[in-house]
Parts: sequence; C-alpha cells; structure tokens
Amino acid sequence: MPNTEQAKKRLRQDERRRIHNKAISSAMKTAVKKALQAETTEAAAAALPEAMKRVDKAAKKNLIHANAAARKKSQLTRAATAK
Repeated sequence: MPNTEQAKKRLRQDERRRIHNKAISSAMKTAVKKALQAETTEAAAAALPEAMKRVDKAAKKNLIHANAAARKKSQLTRAATAK
C-alpha cells in the first residue's frame, strides 16, 4: 500500500492509464483478428483500414513498438491480398 500522498496519486493514475491502455490494445487486437479472419478478399479489404488505424494508434501511444506496428501492418496487407 502506498504511504505518501504522491504514491497514492501515482497508484490512481496508473490504474486509470492501465484501463485506458488495455482498451486501446484490446480494440487493436479485435480489429486485427477481424481483418485476418475475413472470409473473402472484399471483407478483408474492408476490415484492413480499421485494423491499420488501430495498430497506428497503439504505436503512437507506445503500447507497441513502432517496428512491431510496421511488421503487423505488413502482415495484414499480405494476408488481405492473399485471400
């Protein structure tokens, strides 16, 4: 348990940030999964911009590394064109 006022405040802030980051990360994973599991090329192409957007937002907020975001976007593009 935090003893100082500063430590108590940090605990509150960390909890808020954790929930916010978890929501962004979860939305990214859902969008990527939807794009990868699309049945047709058209469905994959329709889901691709949303997945790219979510990956970019996660990278911008440092939830994933910029290189990991680039790699994931490349994988998404290849998967969408392969269907």
